[in-house]
Amino acid sequence: MVNALYPFESHWAEIGGHNLHYIDEGAGDPLVMVHGNPTWSFFFRGLVESLRPDYRTIALDHIGCGLSDKPSLEQYPYTLDRRATDLESLLDSLGVNDRITLIVHDWGGMIGTLFATRHPERIKRLIVMNTAAFHLPADKKFPPSLSLIRKTPFGPFLVRGLNAFCLGAAQFCAKTPLTRDVRDAYLAPHDTWENRLSVYKFVQTIPLKVGDEGYDLVSQVQASLPAFHSIPMMIAWGLKDFIFDARFLQEWVTHFPNAEVHRFADAGHYLLEDKGPEVAALVREFLTKNPLEPLAS
Repeated sequence: MVNALYPFESHWAEIGGHNLHYIDEGAGDPLVMVHGNPTWSFFFRGLVESLRPDYRTIALDHIGCGLSDKPSLEQYPYTLDRRATDLESLLDSLGVNDRITLIVHDWGGMIGTLFATRHPERIKRLIVMNTAAFHLPADKKFPPSLSLIRKTPFGPFLVRGLNAFCLGAAQFCAKTPLTRDVRDAYLAPHDTWENRLSVYKFVQTIPLKVGDEGYDLVSQVQASLPAFHSIPMMIAWGLKDFIFDARFLQEWVTHFPNAEVHRFADAGHYLLEDKGPEVAALVREFLTKNPLEPLAS
């Protein structure tokens, strides 16, 4: 898929018997971008265009998302553990074994940090945007709209039948209204009941309590966060996110008091849609201020 909005060469890697789509632009130290739900690598398009002249920019589409295969539940588990394993398998296949700057958003935060806790020596810088790598804060109430999807029989009908989750995200996750072509690009991969399975499973498998699938993995990630205190970290946050709100940002700052933090009072969950050029400039500045050690000759 190459057009004016997404001017990148597509690549596919066979991961666990399924074709995983990714873009791999530029050369240099790798910047690995991990998206959430219901987005795909399209979310990072501006960041890739801005940074590919000086870095190797890699952005994947999780299985079931974007231009990757969309297998049935019988063919693919759609779990947090498998998502992190897929990311590891992709990077291993690309020879990206060190000097990684991890850039994560939404579910990408948990997927990316789970991978990072398994290979902390490979992660040299961390950039997070409206995401979590810890349990729901104790004083934060889970949104009723997500509970409706997650716990009731209406969930499949709303998400897979009416496409309510994707349509709602396109309508409300950016405070600057999306243009029709951008909106259509976000919606295009999830155009049928079958192709919305991943969207539904991401919401259904949010681990909230002991016994939920993935809960123990989140506990492990949260307990492992001190391993990354010594690496440079940047946080960019849209404060008008109704899910990953200021309370989640506070939790990040509590875990990483030395992080470089940028708050955007008029930006929502789709931070890169609201403040793409500004965030790209801040990311470039952060990378410049925190260079990696030169490679041994």
